[in-house]
Amino acid sequence: MLKTPKLGFEREPRIMNLEKVIFGFFIILALTLNFGFFIGEIDNPDHHGVVELFLVIIVNLVATGLKLGDRSHLGAILLATSLVADLQLIAAAIVWTIAVHVTETGLSPPVMATIVSLAGGALLANVISVSMLVIETLMLRR
Repeated sequence: MLKTPKLGFEREPRIMNLEKVIFGFFIILALTLNFGFFIGEIDNPDHHGVVELFLVIIVNLVATGLKLGDRSHLGAILLATSLVADLQLIAAAIVWTIAVHVTETGLSPPVMATIVSLAGGALLANVISVSMLVIETLMLRR
């Protein structure tokens, strides 16, 4: 069987990297869930659900776990942003738990504002993380 000569402009078929798809999925899901929790009146507990905060924390922890294997400089920065988001979300959950179950002050407007502000810091860290991921993707050679 004769082979046709390569002219230099044919591209090899590319296979999608499932690991990168899962990684991107969890980073973007963490951002969107965090945004969903953050949006609303800052001091109104009806606009911010405890289940949504719990889901945000779980997805952020999974995203952090997926970032642990990358030894590049960008991987270290992505891990740092993820750890910041985790820390702030866990702090928000601790504030929520203490306000409702320990001091029994409940979700007063100042307490809810603190919780949402901490989630807002995590949201900013997630925005930085997704932005860096998009920049890295755009810089890859085609």
